[in-house]
Amino acid sequence: MSIAAILSETDEHGRATITLNRPEMHNAFDDTLISALIEELRRLERERNVRVVLLAAKGKSFSSGADLNWMRRMADYSFEENRNDAMALAELMKTLANLSKPTIALVQGAAIGGGVGLVACCDIALATENASFCLSEVKLGLIPAVISPYVSTAIGARATRRYFLTAERFDANEACRLGLVHEVVPIEDLVEHADALSRRLLLNGPQAMASVKALVAEVALSSLDDDLIADTAERIAEIRASAEGREGLSAYLEKRDPNWVKG
Repeated sequence: MSIAAILSETDEHGRATITLNRPEMHNAFDDTLISALIEELRRLERERNVRVVLLAAKGKSFSSGADLNWMRRMADYSFEENRNDAMALAELMKTLANLSKPTIALVQGAAIGGGVGLVACCDIALATENASFCLSEVKLGLIPAVISPYVSTAIGARATRRYFLTAERFDANEACRLGLVHEVVPIEDLVEHADALSRRLLLNGPQAMASVKALVAEVALSSLDDDLIADTAERIAEIRASAEGREGLSAYLEKRDPNWVKG
């Protein structure tokens, strides 16, 4: 790519920042951007020194959803080609949602369609006061299918019905009330808030955080029964007996920082 669809850098603390880099296109999705994001997320998953992943964007918009030129091409696709294309976007959402490292979305502008999906897939989301959100697919006679599991998990089935059906735009405060984002901050404070959150995450055991993410994913889909209770007990027993769990407890008792805290 002559102009990279995304930018990625990792600092000395192990914080990786992926930046959507199509500001002139409002960071709209096309097959190139989707492929680049999947590849980079998978690379960061493999990097042991990466502890936290931040997802940001250049320009006025976080992401305006599907690129119009990409959509025009899809209009001439066969059913099989359309399914393969949809599976690529579904793979992106799954890869982001299932990343073992904590993820933080920095939403500095409009998030539309699949852009909302990216926000919903992140563990923590910060939005600026001027950010806005819209699930606009039905206006085009389409449905927000591949992002629906993540959006409905974030805001609940009731709110999902409304915003999927109306395609109305809502602001950052409403997104916060719904649970799509966790904090609304002035635009000049966005990076500072993300920095503070990521520093807090760096104080925690990396394996423990990965296990917490897997735990929440499992619990959210399970009924409260004896099997679930036994599963949760087994999970805590495993983490207590792990090297990281023993180090964390020892550090607490010895009133020192655990070995994963740098500086």
